[in-house]
Amino acid sequence: MKMNHGFERNAGMDAQALVLIAEDEPEIVDILKAYLAREGIRSAWAADGRAALEMHLALKPDLMLLDVRMPYVDGWQVLSEVRARGQTPVIMVTAHDQDIDKLMALRIGADDYVVKPFNPAEVAARVRAVLRRTRRAEWDGHALLRVGPLEIDLEAFRVAVVAGDASRHVLTLTLTEFRLLAHLARAPRRVSSRAELIAACLPEGEVLERTVDSHISKLRRKLEEVGVEGMPVSLRGVGYRLEETA
Repeated sequence: MKMNHGFERNAGMDAQALVLIAEDEPEIVDILKAYLAREGIRSAWAADGRAALEMHLALKPDLMLLDVRMPYVDGWQVLSEVRARGQTPVIMVTAHDQDIDKLMALRIGADDYVVKPFNPAEVAARVRAVLRRTRRAEWDGHALLRVGPLEIDLEAFRVAVVAGDASRHVLTLTLTEFRLLAHLARAPRRVSSRAELIAACLPEGEVLERTVDSHISKLRRKLEEVGVEGMPVSLRGVGYRLEETA
């Protein structure tokens, strides 16, 4: 099966998102590309897992749509490698509507998942939603993450809760609480294990997993004090994510 290494560009699109579609069925790819184009989103196509990994390095896409059943290297392996490289948002595409597949996708590091046969308009909407959650914006010259009512300034180490009337309440967090919140905010629907959170946010020394629970508990309490309920979400025996999934 021939692989398309090119990607579509429309006038004025350079500043907009690029989605890498890793899918071995050309008919599905054509439909997805058309629906993404309607949203003003550029697309590239990799027809197998090996090509997907190569193109991920070469193109640095803003998001991957990744089929589980891929030739040469399957989607789970691709997802693991992409997640080891960094925080590229990934939406998994699976033919099985089974909880085990969904849980595996989230545990390995997917940001969302869709089940075949799918509504391509819904897939395009999910792509837009994940990009909106995970792409960093520039605000006052600083990298800013926005998740729900939270604004997380990664350079100023500042977290603000934005109320419905646009007023802001700045939280007072410890460095560890800030690191935990920022790590979870980069992929709000992805589950981060306690071990991952220790490695990313508490690298200074020997830390027990229950120490993470203590920091998360204090962070959650501070968020609740300003009206933010249920964040972060705890998955017993698995870890934490920032946003609840539907």
